[in-house]
This record gives sequence, C-alpha cells and structure tokens, in this order.
Amino acid sequence: PFAGYTLPVLYETEEGGVMKEHLHCRSAGKSSLFDVSHMGQLRWRGADRVAFLEKVLVGDIGGLGEGEGRLSLITTNEGTIIDDTVLCNAGDSVYMVVNGACKHKDMAHFEEEMAKFGGDVSMEYCDDLALVALQGPGATATVAKLVPSSVDLSKVDFMTGFDTTLAGIEGCRLTRCGYTGEDGFELSVPNDKAELLAQAILEDSSVLPTGLGARDSLRLEAGLCLYGNDIDDTITPIEANLTWTIGGPKSRRRTEQGFNGADKFLTPEGKLKKTTKKRVGLMGFKAPAREGAELFLGDEQVGHVTSGTFSPCLKKPIAMGYVSKELAKEGTEIQVKIRNKIQKAVVTKMPFVPTNYYKAA
Repeated sequence: PFAGYTLPVLYETEEGGVMKEHLHCRSAGKSSLFDVSHMGQLRWRGADRVAFLEKVLVGDIGGLGEGEGRLSLITTNEGTIIDDTVLCNAGDSVYMVVNGACKHKDMAHFEEEMAKFGGDVSMEYCDDLALVALQGPGATATVAKLVPSSVDLSKVDFMTGFDTTLAGIEGCRLTRCGYTGEDGFELSVPNDKAELLAQAILEDSSVLPTGLGARDSLRLEAGLCLYGNDIDDTITPIEANLTWTIGGPKSRRRTEQGFNGADKFLTPEGKLKKTTKKRVGLMGFKAPAREGAELFLGDEQVGHVTSGTFSPCLKKPIAMGYVSKELAKEGTEIQVKIRNKIQKAVVTKMPFVPTNYYKAA
C-alpha cells in the first residue's frame, strides 16, 4: 500500500526480483517500465500562471522556453520544502507532476495560495491520466517505435517534453526525464488507454516491468532525494543541497526572490545564509545503513541516515543522510551505528553511479 494505491515492489518473473530489475535498467540496450500513475499530474492555465508559480516555487519558470522543463521545489513561508516537482512549459499551459504521497496536500496548498494571489490562474488536476516511466539505455529505441515518424528523439533533450500520440493513442504527453539517473521518458496517457500503451511498450523484448524496490535503489545510486525520507517540511533547500534548483549566485531568482520563504535562507543580496547541517552521501560500512541509523563522531551524534540500501551496481552499501555542516566535506570519516554496532563511514560525493542524462548534440 502506498498513498492510497497498491503498487508493485517487484515482479515475480524469471527476470524479476529487485536486484535483477535494477541491473536491467542500467544495462546496454535495455530499459525498465515503471507504473507511476499514483503521481499527480496538473495543468496550470491563465495569463498570470507563471507569476503565480514563481510565488510558490523556487525556480525560474519565466525563463523556460516552450517544451523546456525543470525540477523545482514548493516551499513554505519558513523556507522548508513542501514537495519537489517537475514542470514543463507546454505553451498555452504549464504541465506539472508532483509526488503521489503529497499531491492532495500540494493541491490544498496551491488553492490557499491562489486565493491570496488573486490573479488570472487556474489549476486542473488531471486524474483522468495515467503515467508510466521507461528508463534505461534502450528507452529511446523503444519509444521511437511509439511516436509519430515526424518525431526525432535525437533532438529531444533531457528535461524537455511535448504533447503527442503514442502507439496511435491520442491525448498523450512525452517528457524526457525520470528518477533513475538513466536516460528515459515519462509518458502520460489517458487512463482508459494505459494498459494498451503498457502492452505496446512490453512488446519490445528489451523492456522489463520493474517495481518500486528497484526504483528506490536506482534513485539512491543517482543521489536523488525521496520526499518524506531525504527532504520534508523541516528541511531547507540549503540543508538539502538543492539550491541549484533556484539558480546560481547571480541568477534572477536568487536576486529578485519573491517566492515563499526566500528570506529564511537567502540574504537580501541573494547569498545563502549559514546552516548547521547538510545532506551528504555515505559509504565505507559493511552492512547497509537504513533510514534512521545514527551517525557519530566519537561519542557525539552528528547526524542520521535518511535513505540506505545495498548498491547492485557497486556491490556495496550506500546511504544518504544529514551531518553537521563542518563534517560535510567529501572524504570526512565518521561512524554509523548499524544494529547496535559502530562501523566506519566516509562522506562521499553523489551521485554514487554516474548519470546518463541525454543532451542533444
């Protein structure tokens, strides 16, 4: 059970199991199909939609060309993170995807903010749409068979998207994005045609249906946050090492600000305020360090693990967590308590496994 849905952890096939599913997604010429229909799909319309979104999100939405997208953060007035979201300039609207466990909370927050905003903006919850993700080195070859012949995927960059037909199905949308660290696509499709699209994708023998278990280990190898574990409404973008979602030191959003909670972690000049803790990668221990494991320097607790697993690609445990800021430098040696035993841990640069996001030549 997850956020009111029943979701697959793994598929019980000969090729299935979390380890096999994970490695398949990273294998040359292969790709993995994930059902992520629990995610919330929204459409924003109205003349003031960009101004509104720049009030509730940290990123530069006005600077997105048609078809361009980006990861952004929804923030509270205290500068903490309500959710992370991927959104795309769809021309006459903005297309947004929010996390399944957060979508109703997010929409209630947006409704409150729209009431205060008062401009020309509307939000549509597209609960008539399903969403599947195809991820891995072979994803492009598979999707190329589904899109119209006029679409050249070699010219479609990572974090771009467009409305299209897929396997002859009208009313679909393709976004080149994903949460595995691999190249791939998220494919939006009308609910009543979702099974048809999935079957068309799985006709390609290089595609393996893949569950939430591998999705979690893949995103952790890629150094990507899971909302509710690694980020939540007690964490700021600085603490989470996600200030890149706002822009660089001289960027418009850092200097103009204007989004909820900006003053809590940015100075009036756009500089980052000091913080006491930072999100880091961790390695060096022999057994997996799971969520909640305590981190120490000598006898002093200096942080905790927020996500941990055994990396199928590296064949060793990896973890993500928060440590005191002065210990956040790569190579810093600390300790982690696993099953009441103290083990060595080393602060490690993320991603743990190199990412393969696609950039058109």
